[in-house]
Amino acid sequence: MAGSRSVVLAALFANGAIAILKFIGFLLTASPSMLSETYHSISDTGNQVFLLIGIRYGKREADREHPFGYGKAQFFYSFVVSVLLFGIAGWESAKHGFNQLTSGGHGGGGHGTIEFLGFVYEPSFGFDPVLVNYTVLLLGIAFETYAFKKAYAEMSRQMEANDWATLREAFRKTSDVTTLTALTEDTIALGGLVLALVGIFLTQQTGIEAFDQAAALLIGIMLMGFALALAWENKRLILGESLPADDERELRDVVADWEGVARVVDFRTVYFGPERVVVTADVEFAPGFEGAEIDEAISAMEDALKETHTGVRTVYIEPEV
Repeated sequence: MAGSRSVVLAALFANGAIAILKFIGFLLTASPSMLSETYHSISDTGNQVFLLIGIRYGKREADREHPFGYGKAQFFYSFVVSVLLFGIAGWESAKHGFNQLTSGGHGGGGHGTIEFLGFVYEPSFGFDPVLVNYTVLLLGIAFETYAFKKAYAEMSRQMEANDWATLREAFRKTSDVTTLTALTEDTIALGGLVLALVGIFLTQQTGIEAFDQAAALLIGIMLMGFALALAWENKRLILGESLPADDERELRDVVADWEGVARVVDFRTVYFGPERVVVTADVEFAPGFEGAEIDEAISAMEDALKETHTGVRTVYIEPEV
């Protein structure tokens, strides 16, 4: 949990600084891709705040209304982040780029008219405005690389701890959606910065404004695509996903191989927060096992299940007659 919080704080610092830099760059150059990147960074900054709220809320102790704790709060707030990433950063970026392309708008080199929040003006300069964009984007890449390294280090630690071979497997199996969201955002952010840099460079070299405008559109499409994938991953956990099949099989085998157990009638696992798993099992004991022996066996099995998987917090074993 501490690792997730440090990842989010690093991303919050990086995105806040970059949002200010990008907006200054847009005001000075009228670049469509710089405005798209401004929307992106503003959205990311707000998203980190939501993730921190999720971490804080998820730490609350279990009570009568929430007997398994508040861990699912992180799933909910990460889902909110994915919606905002799609609706604000992605949609606004794509819409701005598309409007610029279809309306023949100008930008990217400081030669265009800026339209923002109903205000229209044409900037004038005593310097080459493209250098502003290059400076802002390169600084942005430096900030985002710092945030990305923090998120990637935490995800790598989890991959090593869980024997996940690839990032794709980690994306599919992890319950730490806070780190997953931060890593996804940082990856998109770096990709968006590179797209904006390429678009502005091509516009500068060729004089064709469509390169910068197309970069803005592509940034928006990329954001919406990743947001949908993130929402899907959060949905599975909000709905109550079980442990991955191989992990659940390992836990089931602990019970099935226990002395005195004749048959495991039913076995279920479900996430109630990042690395917070509830296990329930219906177990049929062999003839002759009864009373105190069954109670001792159940207590020992509960301890063994928690030792087998560190995420197991609560175990309910029901003896079957």
